[in-house]
Amino acid sequence: MEFNPPRDGAAEARLWRAAREFERMHPAFVSMTYGAGGSTRDRTARITGQLARETTLLTVAHLTAVGHSVAELRSIIGSYADAGIRNLLVLRGDPPGDPLGEWNKHPEGVEYAEELVRIVRDLGDFHVGVASFPQGHHRSPDLDHDTRYLVAKLRAGAEYSITQMFFDVEHYLRLRDRVAACDAEQGAKPIIPELMPITSTRTVARAVELSGRPLPEPIARRLEHAAGTGSEPDQASVRAAGIEIATEIAQRLIDEGAPCLHFITLNFAKATTEVLTNLGYSVAPAAVGA
Repeated sequence: MEFNPPRDGAAEARLWRAAREFERMHPAFVSMTYGAGGSTRDRTARITGQLARETTLLTVAHLTAVGHSVAELRSIIGSYADAGIRNLLVLRGDPPGDPLGEWNKHPEGVEYAEELVRIVRDLGDFHVGVASFPQGHHRSPDLDHDTRYLVAKLRAGAEYSITQMFFDVEHYLRLRDRVAACDAEQGAKPIIPELMPITSTRTVARAVELSGRPLPEPIARRLEHAAGTGSEPDQASVRAAGIEIATEIAQRLIDEGAPCLHFITLNFAKATTEVLTNLGYSVAPAAVGA
């Protein structure tokens, strides 16, 4: 389950309600994202530490290179260690304001996530994950180039990767094949698929923004049909279709041997709970919300 740093007290209370719901489900782990350029650094570190100390959830902290010198990165890694966080998802990160904008490294920072993996590894006994991209990173010239960069991150010491969100399982399967073909040893490391149940037309737009890719045409048509032709979209039907689509994708991934599923929750528990219930998992009662 992936959480986002809350922006205010009300949002933080919502996050904690979701965390307590998920705690009853005994997930393999939860992760906390990191604001672009460290914009939510202090709040992220505090809440991630609290999740680790005050719940039974295994908590993975995101760490991005954007806007940070190597000295600052070392300090952040140290603060996570002080908070008892030993699991980091290491990312180069997106430029602040425009995830698809031009990447510019900090003058005293790192250029690639591979370098950040090595820094984390040098600083102590951390478990490290990295990002992977089923359709290729939007800055990669081709899939082979993208695969080589992922393999380099794994060789640098990453133990697993979590994919960018996707809606076509074939892209995930081809990613696994490419990594295994490039390096059989690294291909044996888990590639964890990331999913986001669509619950409204707004989350459709959010999904496209986060992935940097349009929805597959069959899924876009299903959601458009659910929205209807009225002056206002039928949000209840969009949500029902989104849960159904997420369930179908999740079941296919399970059938194909995915090591586990990582859900983008937007700090709500209900949609993820419904998908897991559809898959036959025994979960806690649904929370109020998305």
